[in-house]
Amino acid sequence: MAKKNKTAETEISVIDFINSFVEDEQKKLDSLELIKLMSKWSGFAAKMWGPSIIGFGSYHYKYASGHEGDAPIIGFSPRKAAFSLYVYSATKDNEHLLNDLGKFKIAKACIYIKKLSDINIPALEKICKDSIAYINKHHECACHDKK
Repeated sequence: MAKKNKTAETEISVIDFINSFVEDEQKKLDSLELIKLMSKWSGFAAKMWGPSIIGFGSYHYKYASGHEGDAPIIGFSPRKAAFSLYVYSATKDNEHLLNDLGKFKIAKACIYIKKLSDINIPALEKICKDSIAYINKHHECACHDKK
């Protein structure tokens, strides 16, 4: 039996989540700004994914192992220590996009930033749009309907 993904789209209000989960006022303001920017860049409204990810649009993935599911095209989580940005589809052709981003750390699935003022917003926009294009090309994506 296939395992159900923990991170699925929910009906929880994004604004209610921010107001109840995010304690730091600057992080709340940065969260609202990220919602505005990512909605504009993706063309999708913000939705909650799982208990703490704010995502935009969705796509279906399937790994060679047979594991498959749905995920937001781009998104973020305002975690206590740092924002987790789910915006980067790493390829050898787009590593250069990180050069102009600013102060961040990166892991396999996300970019970590402390606050928006630490990064270059136009560079983040390029990263998000490149990731949207990559997902659109390689997956069944809600972005196909946005053309």
